[in-house]
Amino acid sequence: MSSFRFEILHQSKKSQARVGRIHTPHGVIDTPNFVAVGTNGTLKGLDNQMVDSIGLQLMFCNTYHLLLQPGVEVVRQAGGLHRFIGRQLPIITDSGGFQVFSLAYGSVADELKSRGTKKRDGHVLKIQEEGVLFRSYRDGQLILLTPETSIQAQKALGADIIIPFDELPPYHIDKEKLKSSLDRTHRWEKRSLDEHLQNPMEQAIYAVVHGGVDPELRRESCRFLSALPFDGYAIGGSLGKTKPEMVGMLRELMGQLPPEKPNHLLGIGDLESLEHCIPLGIDTFDSSYPTRAARHALLLTQQGNVKVEKRECQQQFSPIDPDCSCWTCRHFSVAYLHHLFKAQELTAYTLATIHNLHFMVERMRRYREAILADVI
Repeated sequence: MSSFRFEILHQSKKSQARVGRIHTPHGVIDTPNFVAVGTNGTLKGLDNQMVDSIGLQLMFCNTYHLLLQPGVEVVRQAGGLHRFIGRQLPIITDSGGFQVFSLAYGSVADELKSRGTKKRDGHVLKIQEEGVLFRSYRDGQLILLTPETSIQAQKALGADIIIPFDELPPYHIDKEKLKSSLDRTHRWEKRSLDEHLQNPMEQAIYAVVHGGVDPELRRESCRFLSALPFDGYAIGGSLGKTKPEMVGMLRELMGQLPPEKPNHLLGIGDLESLEHCIPLGIDTFDSSYPTRAARHALLLTQQGNVKVEKRECQQQFSPIDPDCSCWTCRHFSVAYLHHLFKAQELTAYTLATIHNLHFMVERMRRYREAILADVI
């Protein structure tokens, strides 16, 4: 019997927002929640004991990068990803498809901003029904990534939640090609599910809903995937050029997903998007936003963001946020962080990341309290 289970604790009377719990073999994820991205099995600047202590309940790791380095066999021999990276709490892994198709259509950042365009960089050699043949950016090795090998890799990693292999077409694609891509993605997702069901290993598998910003194709994706025994749903693909376009698409889409299963918005988790998307009923969000902001000396506070490199921070001997209980705010001042960034000390990244991650954990806790009170 699977130890994965989702329960809804409260449905808001004001919106579609809800508070729930996702039960996994490595603990509970309270929803809605923020999921930080630890591409290589670590959040940049932090060890996983610190991450666990901050209370980040779900961490996102990238199969593509771990497949290339250190290799899934190394992780398997180490006893799985949790043991290898020293994390006690739940982990979600992706299929590798996002990164592979980003090589074909543009960078990850470009694709998130719907700026992806077809490019020929020699990494992706062939996209075919079987899967994608690409060349490792690390050593040039030829790798065929298929729905089956993606799932096998995620079995070796041992994440609590895994993702089926899918195709990521760019924003700028005509409807005929988008429909062809969607059909292939559905075939790949069904093959991924079949591979998973041969040996579930107490892992949950989320379907990935595609269709770009085309309402008809999004509805078709929901119909096809909800007829299959997936444990939850991730919303992927191009989400639009602007926040209003994304929110409009999600508002229509959310009503078509089975409400009794958890859902996840892939690659989106900035503060503005959270504000607009939580009332739509989205349960979890992954993003590198707070950790990337920390590395650029941008500190998140309830009063607004603080650019700690600015001159006015040089003699500010108070914490970043007097109401914050994170390790950084309890022990260090803004002036010290200003000094560390100016001196290009690596400690700056660690302390800023601790604060920003703690901020996101607390922000999501407040969202859950507001939903419980029917304020959101």
